[in-house]
Amino acid sequence: MNATALTLLETERRGVLVTVDDEGRPRPTPFCYAASDEDGHLVIHTPIDEKPKGTVAPDELPRVRDIRARPAVTVLVDHWDEDWTGLAWVVLRGTASELSPGDPATIGERTLAIAALRARYPQYVGHHLESRSIIRIEVESVRSWEATPGG
Repeated sequence: MNATALTLLETERRGVLVTVDDEGRPRPTPFCYAASDEDGHLVIHTPIDEKPKGTVAPDELPRVRDIRARPAVTVLVDHWDEDWTGLAWVVLRGTASELSPGDPATIGERTLAIAALRARYPQYVGHHLESRSIIRIEVESVRSWEATPGG
């Protein structure tokens, strides 16, 4: 992965997760994430956290239903600046899966993901992430771009 992609994933505070709905349309959702290297593969984790979700149960959120039915996802992380020489973005394509609480096969990964999310977002310290699903995205391709002065 190139330096632009790594820098954006480390410094930007949110991304946009794009799933595909039942009618084949893209469904973009802003999200918080933690990126990690797992045996040379980039993995993104995002929790189904306690922020208000309206009247929908957490495990029935549209993005969760989309991932269960169609796990191919796209992630966009970008940096905006009024000085366009500071613009940059990274697009990650991958396969998403749900790490359910209580699944013995994912306890270790969930523990590490929750620690990384809490280190990145202090707001998560008071959330009970251990009792909620974590979305795991195994990144399969990375594209990035950054503006350069004068061009």
